[in-house]
Order: sequence, then C-alpha cells, then structure tokens
Amino acid sequence: MFDRIRENLRKHHKQKLDFILNKSINETLGRTILTSMTTLIVLITLFVLGGGIIHDFAFAMIIGVLIGTYSSIFVASPILLAWQNRKK
Repeated sequence: MFDRIRENLRKHHKQKLDFILNKSINETLGRTILTSMTTLIVLITLFVLGGGIIHDFAFAMIIGVLIGTYSSIFVASPILLAWQNRKK
C-alpha cells in the first residue's frame, strides 16, 4: 500500500494527500483481496485437514492474514493522513 502511495505522490504531486491515498487504495484493493483470499484458502485447507500442531498454526495464520488485510486497507492510510495533518 505504501509503495503505491509513494508512486502516486510522485505522479500526482499537485493533488491533495487524501486524493492520493484514495487513488492508491483503489488501485491496490483488488490485488490485496485476491492475495488474501488465495492465502486463506490454503490456510483453511490446512486448518481442516491438518493435524493438531498444524491446526493451531493454521488458525494463528488465518487470524494474522485477516488482521493484516484489514490493517493494510483500513488502518495504514488513515494513520498516514493523520500523521501528515499533525505535521502541518
């Protein structure tokens, strides 16, 4: 997400930061969701078909992927925007 924001800051340096953040999220949203879904498919398969130790590991990974996806989409950009607004 931040890599795309950095690229868009260079391309659209005259635009406001909230426009650039919104554009960056929209550009990476599909890829982020597809990557998370394919990873979750494998992890759910491991969770259902794996043994005791694999079961616990897969559960922890499922939680991590869900939280990571959520924070990548909904938390990282607003924190950056709040941080930039505080500097002004």
